[in-house]
Amino acid sequence: MKSAGIRSWSEEDRPREKFLSKGAQALSDAELISILFGSGTRNESAVDLARKILQYYQNDLHRLAKAGPEEWTRWKGIGAVRALTLAAALELGRRRNGREDTAVSIQNSEQAAAQFRPILQDLSHEEFWILLLNRANKIIRRCLVSKGGQSGTMVDPKIVFRFALENKATSIILAHNHPSGTCKPSEQDIALTKRLVQASALLDLRILDHIIIAGQHFLSMADEQLL
Repeated sequence: MKSAGIRSWSEEDRPREKFLSKGAQALSDAELISILFGSGTRNESAVDLARKILQYYQNDLHRLAKAGPEEWTRWKGIGAVRALTLAAALELGRRRNGREDTAVSIQNSEQAAAQFRPILQDLSHEEFWILLLNRANKIIRRCLVSKGGQSGTMVDPKIVFRFALENKATSIILAHNHPSGTCKPSEQDIALTKRLVQASALLDLRILDHIIIAGQHFLSMADEQLL
């Protein structure tokens, strides 16, 4: 059955007009995505199309983002242009939320995880990052150390410590993600962490924590007494 087009809706219910009159907060996720799509198909409106896709991902934007453009284009009505538009919008949101705030003083694992969650939670591959801190535990810089596949990434300690020394950091927080969705550290994670902690002592650096991000959840190896 052919769906009524958005143009047949009352003006106050059309996503673009609603955005302009009531603001972005008044729109549902499906309505916001429909604005990115611009139009629907012959049989369904842009909102219907967006709603159908969101329902498939259990109305979870993190699941949607993790799927990525290649998977989205399998849906009828989602071509390369629409998929890339949606991917670009999600990436802008990630970057906005993921900017490091040099005024922040990291005092606990939740604050540390918040610095990594926006950039790691939706990835389908592993990445290893470090957060460099000064003596007041304020952020100096966040650095990408390595990228890998779904099951792991290689970490060169020399790169970790080079970043720290070049930026005059006094302490470091390690972080990586588990695309599998489980926060439990592997034996390799624990061994690497202990190796880095031992080496850091020789350089008068402190490794405060190793955060593992798995979707919206995280594990702190410091909290678990695994450092």
